[in-house]
Amino acid sequence: AQAKDSGFRAGDAALRDYLTVVPAFQDNGKFSTERYRQLLAQNGYTPDSFEAQQRDTLIVDQLRDTVLGSTVVTVDEATLAAKLAKQERDFSYLQFEPSKYLATVNVTAEQIAARYEEKKASLQAPERMKLAYVELAQSKLAKGEAPSADILKTLYEAEKGRFTTAETRRASHILVNFGADKDAAKKKIDELSAKLKAGADFAELAKTGSDDTGSKDKGGDLGIVKRGDGLLPPKFEAALYAMTKAGEVSDPVETEFGWHIIKLSELVAGGTPAFDDPEVQKALTDLYVNKDLQAKVQEKTQQLEQLAFENEASLDPVAKELGLTVETTDWFTRAGGAGIAATPAVIEAAFSQDVLGSGVNSKPIALDADRLVVVRKAEYEAPRQRELAEVEATLREELRDEQARKLADADAAKALAEIKAGKSIDEVAATFSATVQKQNGVTRNKSGVGLALLEKAFKLPRPVGAAVSVGNATIEDGSVAVIALSSVREGAMKDGNERDTEVAIIRDARAGAEFHAYRDALKKSIKVELKALPAEEPVTP
Repeated sequence: AQAKDSGFRAGDAALRDYLTVVPAFQDNGKFSTERYRQLLAQNGYTPDSFEAQQRDTLIVDQLRDTVLGSTVVTVDEATLAAKLAKQERDFSYLQFEPSKYLATVNVTAEQIAARYEEKKASLQAPERMKLAYVELAQSKLAKGEAPSADILKTLYEAEKGRFTTAETRRASHILVNFGADKDAAKKKIDELSAKLKAGADFAELAKTGSDDTGSKDKGGDLGIVKRGDGLLPPKFEAALYAMTKAGEVSDPVETEFGWHIIKLSELVAGGTPAFDDPEVQKALTDLYVNKDLQAKVQEKTQQLEQLAFENEASLDPVAKELGLTVETTDWFTRAGGAGIAATPAVIEAAFSQDVLGSGVNSKPIALDADRLVVVRKAEYEAPRQRELAEVEATLREELRDEQARKLADADAAKALAEIKAGKSIDEVAATFSATVQKQNGVTRNKSGVGLALLEKAFKLPRPVGAAVSVGNATIEDGSVAVIALSSVREGAMKDGNERDTEVAIIRDARAGAEFHAYRDALKKSIKVELKALPAEEPVTP
């Protein structure tokens, strides 16, 4: 709406130019009217509805292109950006790894107890439960005996339409578009028709005279078509099905696309195979057996539901009556578990008011197309406070890691101070038994160097004279790096092509940001309130 209000429009020519280059609508690299109509029909579109949608898209694209195209970037900006982007830096660093301090750490029982009290509120064991269940699987039901010939004959008569194939036709055509002069188009199609009647080859004439770029190179072939599938214009379909012999050619036929000459290239009559055909016999037997099995499944499902309801306090009568086994899941929470407890529908039923609150059997739950289960509560544990003994090992490791990190941080701080005071990084490394790691000629996108290390190295100020610029950073593995930056070299563009590329990159980035800002401003001007769905209240057993 904003684009239209701003005066943007998409005319017929713009729409046509867009549609003709869409690969999905092309045949052999050229736009095909027949393919276009076919794909739209397959996806539930009419040409009018699809083209209206595409007009709106083109209008929005015009608005976006206008915003993006208004961005200006100067050569000086591009030069400065290139200097910064291609800048190289030399630095050395010491790495203080907390894991190397673990051997010196001693965590006392008093510290663990204090941490337990400090975090007690968060050390809760969630509610959990086990389910008892019975499972009814279609694949485990015995199939009935093979049907008699009389039964199959009756089934054949009732299901004969299943085996009947419809008549199909293979069509070819020569299309002459109306263009700007409809009379000229009629004259051309009449001339082509006369040539055919005089003995000209249809395929060769289609290649040289048809305007359908999607079929002309194939001699006008449109492939197999069926009556009533909606892919052919009504007048075209009527003319095709008025012909009775393969090879027959129509007189010119007018449709909304222009003038057509239609050829019935091939006619395959429909029919119904005989009852005693081996493939029909197999299909009838499979059909009977599957119907019989489905009837059994339906009967067993109804029994399962009824028995589970009538014996809501136990699954034993259900299992006994249906020849099933009562099984039990492992413990699981509302987040799910293993086996059937990984199925969302089972989890939802397990923590429902009926199963958890009232302790009755659930209704049958579909695990998949083959399996049904009925579940009931077997065991339940409410949320509870974890005892110290349960979490002691976890808390000890947590405290050890914290103390090791503090020791690493402390040594890193000392090393940083000593380098700032004038000591070389090599001297400081010897003091802490650390290894100096060097990075020379590093750029901002250097691979193999941690992101945190790179970011810190490129944030440090330029070193002055013989001094180094110093800083520290916590890197990806949790270590602390003390960095000494020794040299900075500016980048430069090699030629005008590189400058133009840099200008384009900056312009695209800036234009994208401006368009996002424009879109955000529109969002703010359109009053929309987002509301979250209310959370489901937990069930108390």
